[in-house]
Amino acid sequence: MSRIAVIGDPVAGSEPQTAIEPALGHAAAALGLEAPRVRWVGTEELESGDPAARLRDADGIWCAPGSPYRSFAGALEGIRFARERGVPFLGTCAGFQHAVIEIARDVAGIATADHEEYGHEGGDLMIHELLCSLVGQRLEVLIDDPMIQVLYGTNWADEEYYCRFGLNPIYLPALESAGLQVAGLDVSDGQPRIMCLDGHPFFVITLFVPQVSSTVDAPHPLVRGFLAAAATVERPERPA
Repeated sequence: MSRIAVIGDPVAGSEPQTAIEPALGHAAAALGLEAPRVRWVGTEELESGDPAARLRDADGIWCAPGSPYRSFAGALEGIRFARERGVPFLGTCAGFQHAVIEIARDVAGIATADHEEYGHEGGDLMIHELLCSLVGQRLEVLIDDPMIQVLYGTNWADEEYYCRFGLNPIYLPALESAGLQVAGLDVSDGQPRIMCLDGHPFFVITLFVPQVSSTVDAPHPLVRGFLAAAATVERPERPA
């Protein structure tokens, strides 16, 4: 049985959050696996304690929607752990946004990379408020990454969004130089909606929320790919 740690702070009635565990169950059934053991790890826990102690038993880490998080720093610590330790990682909506910032700060060297939602003054607002909110919209995504195309079985998808914030495209060259590559683009405006990290067993981030469109009969392909990676990637340091 795989163990999945979900980074985030639960919000009552949040569909993008409550859909995570069922979506993992759909994926497990499709893969012929036991449903994974899912536990939430609050962002404050990751800031106040040792992230490794709280995440080292995880086979996969999912950074959930629901920002602003209680601890911005804690969320980044959890993402950094997954990136550095090679733990399969999926970041959706806010998970996308915070993964971009973590990689910008810790890999691309943009120490002041920041998120407009938190109201921090100064810095590089790598994640800014979009001119048109994506909340409640379903939009087409053109997939141009071979691995993601294999997961979907096609080069396009129709996905649902719950966010108002996205990547400021002026920072895209720096992120790509750091290994974070665009894997899917919005058909209407050409902006990144899926990104993948080079050299990592599975590090995929999406601005949309794949979990809400997953069903028993049609598990979402990205969730299925994430769980398959969590079930197969060997991590010798993980405790039994």
